[in-house]
Amino acid sequence: MTEQSGDGSLNKRPTFGQWLKISWPDLLTYLVMGAIGLTVFNLPPAQTRRFRVYTFDGSISSPEIAYPYEKAHIPTWLSALLSLTVPTIVFLLLQIRVRSFWDFNNAIFGMLYALLTAAVFQVILKWIIGGLRPHFLAVCQPDIPRIISGSQLGTGYDGMYYEASICTGDRARIKEALQSFPSGHTAAAFSTGLFTTLYLNAKLKLWANCRPVYWKLIVALLPLLGGVLIGGQLIIDGYHHWYDVIAGAGIGIVTGIGAYRTVYAGVWDWRCNHIPLVRSCPYEHAHLQGASATRKASWRGAAATESNAT
Repeated sequence: MTEQSGDGSLNKRPTFGQWLKISWPDLLTYLVMGAIGLTVFNLPPAQTRRFRVYTFDGSISSPEIAYPYEKAHIPTWLSALLSLTVPTIVFLLLQIRVRSFWDFNNAIFGMLYALLTAAVFQVILKWIIGGLRPHFLAVCQPDIPRIISGSQLGTGYDGMYYEASICTGDRARIKEALQSFPSGHTAAAFSTGLFTTLYLNAKLKLWANCRPVYWKLIVALLPLLGGVLIGGQLIIDGYHHWYDVIAGAGIGIVTGIGAYRTVYAGVWDWRCNHIPLVRSCPYEHAHLQGASATRKASWRGAAATESNAT
């Protein structure tokens, strides 16, 4: 197998210096995106969200935000760990056959493209748009005596709407409960999950010009099943509304597809979607005419004439 490089002559694994020369812009961007994400995450919500507590007859006005506050079955650290480790294990296992430095390098970099982009996008949306989580009232613990006595006046018609200043609960939990939209866990799971599905599709030649065996379909779709399970569990735990999860999945899907096409020569084109790209040397597709989706195409390149990055 031949490897693609900036000058077309590098047919072996690059030295650390050569790799760093190619990769330093991405490494720097990772740091910048991480700093942006952490900065925005620690900011107070950009907008005040108003809510009702009681209706005119004294009943609970918004039961959709009155769920109990319970410990999440999938905490943030576990979601991040799964989103990173599961795809990495898949990439490593496939290197048993692929045996390609650039393939593994691009897979890791592309996964981080997808994950970091989704994470920063969702944290910005949480900060600007936000929303009340299903367990908001349980976390807020509104000052009921002040509301009933009328010493705390609300806003809107007949003073029915209140702001977070009426809350007496833990301030950190209240801040989190004000930022429901979109689901960050789901965005992370779908970004790396879809990237991994596209990677498996390319290596197994699932959607190609020949009929694959059934197990390949199951294996390729498992990462997406993980994303659906994480999103569904968040709804069950009362941490997100269904539309938060749908929005998070949408962000993950867009970033996953975008990241994959950034580091590989195609997304849906089975003739070249297994070929990793090197930044300084564009890949030419013209010689792929007539290439077939065989086992050789799956693991070793689409045709003997290809100048693959491996």
